[in-house]
Amino acid sequence: MTFRAPAADHQRIILLDVLEELLDATGASRVTLRQGEGFPVTHETLAPGIPSIRDESTVDLRTQPVALEVTAGRQVVQNDSRSAYDDPAFQHMLQAYGGLAAQIVTPVVRGGQVVAILSVHRLGQPHGWTERETQSCSDAASRIEGLL
Repeated sequence: MTFRAPAADHQRIILLDVLEELLDATGASRVTLRQGEGFPVTHETLAPGIPSIRDESTVDLRTQPVALEVTAGRQVVQNDSRSAYDDPAFQHMLQAYGGLAAQIVTPVVRGGQVVAILSVHRLGQPHGWTERETQSCSDAASRIEGLL
């Protein structure tokens, strides 16, 4: 007899595999997938010693400039997030997310609508993202779109 995980568990495992592959491909500190109203973190993978942001509730994504860009369907690549925006709420987000220093944030689009947000974070020091790393994020978003 073969055991099969329920479909929701199977999907979760595949999504986490995609995030883990992206973490490895980019050398990131954290990779998150956000879905639903207000885009809460639904899936997350972390490098050793990196804190989770799954339960972080002091950041309002509805007013964050990066989230606004991504929900409009545009990928955001920041080599030095600390210098990207002077906005106090944005600067608070960088600290609340553990010293976020660089990020790639990619929309997951289905039927012309942004259905999820894929984020790759580097903590500590800025990082010059390569074209390959940026493309890895776009490829992962396409894979995720097919799973949702």
